[in-house]
Amino acid sequence: MRLIRKGKVKDIYQLDNGNLLFHFSDRVSAFDIQMANIVPRKGEVLCKFGEFWFDSLNTEHHMVRVHNKSKMEVKRMEMIPLECVVRGYMYGSLFERLRKSTDNRTFFSDNITPIKASRLPNPVFDPTTKSEEHDVPVKREDALSSGLISDNDFDYLEQTSISIYNKMSDIAEKRGFIIADVKFEFGRDLAHGDILLGDSIGPDEFRLWLRSDYSPGRDQESFDKQLLRDWLIRTGFKDNVDNSIRDGGKIVAPVIPSELLSELTRRYVWAYEQITGNKLRLEDTVC
Repeated sequence: MRLIRKGKVKDIYQLDNGNLLFHFSDRVSAFDIQMANIVPRKGEVLCKFGEFWFDSLNTEHHMVRVHNKSKMEVKRMEMIPLECVVRGYMYGSLFERLRKSTDNRTFFSDNITPIKASRLPNPVFDPTTKSEEHDVPVKREDALSSGLISDNDFDYLEQTSISIYNKMSDIAEKRGFIIADVKFEFGRDLAHGDILLGDSIGPDEFRLWLRSDYSPGRDQESFDKQLLRDWLIRTGFKDNVDNSIRDGGKIVAPVIPSELLSELTRRYVWAYEQITGNKLRLEDTVC
């Protein structure tokens, strides 16, 4: 087994059988910046949530098997250089873009008024570039003209991503949750060339709200990484990131308070257990 990539939140190893091993760490990133602290049990939740969704969605995927609570064996693929974001609610960067825009018909047939956290008429496909630094929204025509992807493959990714989002939403709603948006990654099977759902699907990839607390027009109580993002916005770190991107300055990650880390762990674990019906055992250990 050989380490081939150490990412912001997971490590990837090459296995002797040609597959890859994902090791989901407790590291956490926000606004494309790795934080100084770790979130206890986060890697376990990401791995187990990924296993649950791959097993539940009836979609071709790259997962082979889970080795232990934080390690997943997957097929090696040729990754498609797009992050396939689907948004069902007006939140996050979509809300900010529409709030600053004078014409919202890029996504909608009518020029609707942006209301924070409002449900969209239909889920929208909002892909971004795939970057180690900062992902940028990309329009269909730009993705095609730059050679990132073919016309047919773009259509397939759009239709498949929205279909998977709808399946996930149905499952989450039956458990009392709303999935506001989600990010998928896809790749080509090296043996057959088929497009498979890749990476993982967990609280780092979707926004998760409680249906009972949902109220449009305000920030939502989240059971995902948004809790950390909100703290970073309040403390001014997000402004520092934006300024550093513009000016080329160095970004130093802040130390996250211990009580916030504990609350992130609690929400991650609780959301997993509520949605999947499975319990995470405290006595499990990483091998």
